[in-house]
Parts: sequence; structure tokens; C-alpha cells
Amino acid sequence: MTPGSSAAGSGVVVPRNFRLLEELERGEKGIGDGTVSYGMDDADDIYMRSWTGTIIGPHNTVHEGRIYQLKLFCDKDYPEKPPSVRFHSRINMTCVNHETGVVEPKKFSVLANWQREYTMEYILTQLKKEMASPHNRKLVQPPEGTFF
Repeated sequence: MTPGSSAAGSGVVVPRNFRLLEELERGEKGIGDGTVSYGMDDADDIYMRSWTGTIIGPHNTVHEGRIYQLKLFCDKDYPEKPPSVRFHSRINMTCVNHETGVVEPKKFSVLANWQREYTMEYILTQLKKEMASPHNRKLVQPPEGTFF
């Protein structure tokens, strides 16, 4: 089954707000082993645009034990188009702009090859996997607790 919607493959297109409510509920319950989480920035935002994500760095990497905060912005065309994703915590990764913290779609395949079924949870888990990839796992990191 594809990441995300339970309606995948049934031909049913879940409206944006229902989809985001599903994602919010899933994010609030906690995901997998607890090393990835997300939720809304502003509970009063009826358009559910601004989200915060957290990734705890994977074991056996320079990221181990670090807590990374991210911002995700789901514009009105989400989930047809991917959210914009930006690290708030400073990080050195090949797919992250060193000046702004923006995850660059051209350098991160999940955003470059976006599919409607993908979710914010999927983005965060794939970023965590990317941290553990050979080209990112040993990169020198900025001091912990610094932000973009």
C-alpha cells in the first residue's frame, strides 16, 4: 500500500481538509517508534496550512540524539502538490539549503517526485532515512541548538 491514504487505489479522492484532519489525528497519536512527530502550528488556522515536525536523529550517525525541528507549509493545492519543508534547526545535509534550511525539492526525491498519496509523516520518515544515508551520516554538523 502506498504511504498515507487508506483510500489509495479505490479511485476516491479525499478532500484536502479531510486529508489534513486524518494526518493531524495520526500525528497526534504518535508515529512508529516515536522518533518522528508532527502537528499543527496554530490550532485556529481553519485552512490547516502551517505545521511543525520533529525528527530525532538516527542511531550511528552524526545526527544521533539530536532533535531537529522543521516547518511544513501545506498550501491550498496540498496534497496535489507537496508542502514546502524547511528545517528550523540548523543541519548539514545534501538536500537542505545551507543558508535558509529549505529542503530543496530537486535534491530530495520525495518532493521532486511527489505523489498525492504521500503524507507529511512520509516526508519526515524519508528525511530521517536521508540523514542515515552514506552521503549525510558523517557530515560535520552545526552546533546543537542553533537555528536558521
